Amino acid sequence: MKKIITISREFGSGGRTIGKHLAEELGIPCYDSEIIEKVAVESGFAEEYVKDKGEYTHPSLLMSLLTNRSIYTGPTNEDKIWLIQCKVIKELAEKGPCVIVGRCADYILRERDDVMKVFVYADLDARAKRIVDIYGEMEDAPLKRLREKDKRRAAYYHHYTDMDWGTCRNYDVCLNSSYIGIDECVKILKDIAQNA
Repeated sequence: MKKIITISREFGSGGRTIGKHLAEELGIPCYDSEIIEKVAVESGFAEEYVKDKGEYTHPSLLMSLLTNRSIYTGPTNEDKIWLIQCKVIKELAEKGPCVIVGRCADYILRERDDVMKVFVYADLDARAKRIVDIYGEMEDAPLKRLREKDKRRAAYYHHYTDMDWGTCRNYDVCLNSSYIGIDECVKILKDIAQNA
């Protein structure tokens, strides 16, 4: 069995839900907000700050990356959070089998051979409907919010991994949750994890 399952996901694709249900089915822990809590304790930053800076690139940092990397002159708070996040994720993986949602865990644990790296995506309309229904997003601007969050996640992922977020070659399994369905995604991943 693949011991560690990382779930990367597009915003609104249901990846977090899939990760939690998969962990329940396998009888193993799912780490998501727990990572934020641990990083906040170790870094001294507030949880909300870690939540934002630990998965999204700050616009000014994004601009400096797009224009000239030499503008970046020293470690930012984002860099400090990244280093602590790496440490926390590696420690959680060492504890035993688990599901880890987001936080570039696929990259952080890339050297382990007991990791199954998953990417969950979905059609834009299905994602927009989901964030309105599940997260209470305003119906007049969900597409804009989806694009902004995806853009920021992609920039963050690229900055710290030098890889393209969402590119199938970076993952072992990619699933379209709007086509397959949340429950079927869980069944597929459970079967793969148990038989890999």
